[in-house]
Amino acid sequence: MRKWTCSESAGGTPRHAQLLAGLIQQLGQPRFRSLLLESLQPLVPAASFSVYRTGHHSVPQLYLSGSLGVPDTTQDCWRAYLSGPHLRDRTLVDESMEESLDAEQSLLCHLTAREVPAEHRTLVYEAHGVAERVSVVQAREDGLFAVNFYRHQHQRPFSDAQLADFETLAPALMALACKHVDLASPCAFVEEPAALAAQRLRALAPALTPRELDVCVRMLRGMTYDGIASDLGLSVPSVKTYRNRAFDRLGIHFRNELYALVLRPHGTLQ
Repeated sequence: MRKWTCSESAGGTPRHAQLLAGLIQQLGQPRFRSLLLESLQPLVPAASFSVYRTGHHSVPQLYLSGSLGVPDTTQDCWRAYLSGPHLRDRTLVDESMEESLDAEQSLLCHLTAREVPAEHRTLVYEAHGVAERVSVVQAREDGLFAVNFYRHQHQRPFSDAQLADFETLAPALMALACKHVDLASPCAFVEEPAALAAQRLRALAPALTPRELDVCVRMLRGMTYDGIASDLGLSVPSVKTYRNRAFDRLGIHFRNELYALVLRPHGTLQ
């Protein structure tokens, strides 16, 4: 298993620029999901990918996933991950690193299936033919945001050149994935779970205003403050003011406590 930070001197080539230009054009659109994996094929020929939030103090959430050239079992992998391995997963960063990771810094992770702890390896990797993973990870206020690409057992191992290409692209892929999630979240999050979340919050704190509820529900979607501000037509400071007022009424201080209030009694919002 190898973990390292993106090189500040990493350059780029016309191939990298062309790949990123195509992804930028599809930001917030349904096509982005399949294009993210397809575009990377000439440089890093992964068979599957996932974009998710995890971390010791967060509620896991899968934002995007898909496969190319193999049956798409990424949803099955996610369910297997949530069956237990996520509680002890330190393959991205360990708990001490999670607390200290700079929010502006991207961490790269590369591992093979045999380096994954036994339960995680058996339920997720071996059960679905996954042999290797390369990831770019960033700490956010709601947990660890990870963009992951997976080699399957029928494929050749990632080469040093392919890993170097991934390192060059990783910061841009992270930025694009984060922005796509922000843009697509309002469309992807169905109204019924949102209504249930709002209903639960009203029951906990009847004094919550409609705008405070709007902000809290979007926080539960995993949206950033910039995304919430854009979606509601507010400034970021205004979003944080509504958040602070809502948290005061709910008697909490952190986003993960908001998740706990709403998710534990009813399961997940997905």
